[in-house]
Amino acid sequence: MIQSMTGYARYEHKAEWGSAVWEIRSVNQRYLETYFRLPESVRALENNLRELFRKQLQRGKVECRLHLHMDESKQSELVINEALAESVINQAKWVNRQVHNAQINALDVLKWPGVVSSDDQDIDELQKELFDAVKPALNEFIENRASEGEAINTMLQQRLDGIIEHVAFVRERMPEVVKWQRERLLTRFEEAKVELEPQRLEAEMVMLAQKVDVAEELDRLDAHVAEARKILKKGGACGRRLDFMMQEFNREANTLASKSINAEITAAAVELKVLIEQMREQIQNIE
Repeated sequence: MIQSMTGYARYEHKAEWGSAVWEIRSVNQRYLETYFRLPESVRALENNLRELFRKQLQRGKVECRLHLHMDESKQSELVINEALAESVINQAKWVNRQVHNAQINALDVLKWPGVVSSDDQDIDELQKELFDAVKPALNEFIENRASEGEAINTMLQQRLDGIIEHVAFVRERMPEVVKWQRERLLTRFEEAKVELEPQRLEAEMVMLAQKVDVAEELDRLDAHVAEARKILKKGGACGRRLDFMMQEFNREANTLASKSINAEITAAAVELKVLIEQMREQIQNIE
């Protein structure tokens, strides 16, 4: 199954300590770019998140945001290292005696590294819980992109069907076109009262047929359609391959238009180019 590069998912996780909301959204991008908006208290999650996303996604500009709402009534009390605090205060008093204008500030003591601490194990457990909670959000995000990818696939299959119809129309009309061109050339010779030897006339007719022959281009278009369907059926990250296929489609359509000597064939070539352009625009959204 193919995936779109655009998608969105939101997942809310509730726990005794409060709640967390994961939001993931993405837009088109040539490569995979991930951006994480996390509270500072759980910033350490970023590396693990980046690795998780890289395993699941191939392309797109992805933004993942965490909204963390802590229940203040459930928060652990701060732990004060009394021995260290006492030592800091004693040292500060000594400094105060040396510099008579110095004052001991209680908040400065509390800010001293190691004086105040929290339960590190709780932070580790919180990060693990949040990391587990992002997985359902990521799964929903991937499902959303797959759903959009399926819609794109349906549209592409319809356009491929249209290309097959136009190729069949041109192939069916070509004998009549060649016959019409032959009669048109003979009429001009008669009007100009030009008489050519049968061998020379036949050579001219062969050259004309070669100039307007589009059988090779039509065969290639059929082959390109078959290859495009094969790529879509295989799925996965196929956007770049399909984009390359559109270049091949355009090359054959342009050649077909340049060889056209009939209004119907020209119109068919134009319709082919319209279908190819519609496909190319949608393929830009495929991972």
